[in-house]
Amino acid sequence: MASVVARALVAVDAEKASKQDLELLKKLVMEFKDELDALGVKVDKIDKRVAVLEDRLGGWKLSGQFWFDANFAGGDQVFSSYTESGLDTDFQKDRFRLTLQKQISDTTSFYAQFRGGSEAAGAGSSGYGDITAFNIRQIYVDTVLPYDINYRVGRFFLDFEGDHGLYVDNDAIFGDYRVDGFQFSKNWGSFSAKAVVGRNTGFDRSYTWYDDVTEEDYDLFANGYMNYALDLTWQPNEKFFAGINGNWFNEDGDLVDGSYNFSTYSVYASYNFTPAIALQGLYYWQDIDEDILKDPAVAHKRNLGGTEDSPKAWKATLDIKQDLLKFTAFRFEYMQQDNTFLGVRDPYSFGVDSGTVASISDNMPWNNGTSKLFFVYADQKWNDKWSSYLRYQQADFDTNGLDDAKGYGVGVTYQYTPAVAFRLAYDCVDYGDGNIANHGDAFKDGKDHVFQFRTAINF
Repeated sequence: MASVVARALVAVDAEKASKQDLELLKKLVMEFKDELDALGVKVDKIDKRVAVLEDRLGGWKLSGQFWFDANFAGGDQVFSSYTESGLDTDFQKDRFRLTLQKQISDTTSFYAQFRGGSEAAGAGSSGYGDITAFNIRQIYVDTVLPYDINYRVGRFFLDFEGDHGLYVDNDAIFGDYRVDGFQFSKNWGSFSAKAVVGRNTGFDRSYTWYDDVTEEDYDLFANGYMNYALDLTWQPNEKFFAGINGNWFNEDGDLVDGSYNFSTYSVYASYNFTPAIALQGLYYWQDIDEDILKDPAVAHKRNLGGTEDSPKAWKATLDIKQDLLKFTAFRFEYMQQDNTFLGVRDPYSFGVDSGTVASISDNMPWNNGTSKLFFVYADQKWNDKWSSYLRYQQADFDTNGLDDAKGYGVGVTYQYTPAVAFRLAYDCVDYGDGNIANHGDAFKDGKDHVFQFRTAINF
């Protein structure tokens, strides 16, 4: 009987089996646990299988992601900016997320994602090694309104560049932040539209132009804005799509005196010459109220007199997949960004820990110049187990006495099981010399590097 139970666990289709059948199977496993153990059957594996089956009971699905990083950093900085609190060696939870989903009906679904709080051990308030807080990263409901209008309400990410696949292994020029609000989307054949009405955008977490500012400054940009967005896309065939986008931020006026509104507009397009070769481009322009340029929350510590209130940014990308070259995939990006453009500002950081990541954009000044950034990314999938990547990036800040910054990295990943992977990576940033002497200690000189060993688990 124990052998029959074991075979049933392997053969059952969790998606089609009824709740009653799954509950009966679990009872049989518990009843014959000793016999299963005597037969040499791995009961712990059976328990895990039952847990997976239970996961789907009632339509609820639970999944998660856990990354643990061991960082060994160093460089010419007084403390390496690659690790938490400037420590050269740091072990930490880089990512812990739990996702809960439920298909409520044919047209309505629920999604929630939770993430752990403090990254490093010892950061907790109640004891050494505690992990403080367990935050709701996203939580929303999707449903369908009359006239086939898709409706989303709750907390979700606003990332139009990511939605259209306009960046890979880096970040958006503008966007990729969370918003509390409402989203409406609709398709008309080859045309699609998406509109967002939101608030509480949390710029203090999403934009790196907030350096050493007060809690009041954070409150202004995290809670004092209404955010309206509209994205229109035309895709006549599988090879080509193009679109326009608008993002409007209206400050309420009850936190500070003055005018703090700003708007961001963009146009974008992508064309696939073949399924393996794509050319993409996007162009941004902004309209910034004058008081924003003067505010310390924006004109941060690398302020060299930026007064441009209509900054621009654009990017061109050539993406070549491994299907064409066989041995590797290549992605080439060239970007120009006015130095007063309100955006992510560090799109090519390696990503070790939020707020302490070394990046070629660390020395980007706040002035009327235009930074030019070049990025090359090559990734190779050798087989089902092994993959690797190479990356190079460079920045010219268009500022006398400020050296070009360069960065490069390499990594190898071993997929131990479908759920567990190990990655060994190295990344280095060279800021150049003379930046501090010419412009002050808000800038960086020398090199910064890190070796990282990551254990990544998906469950």
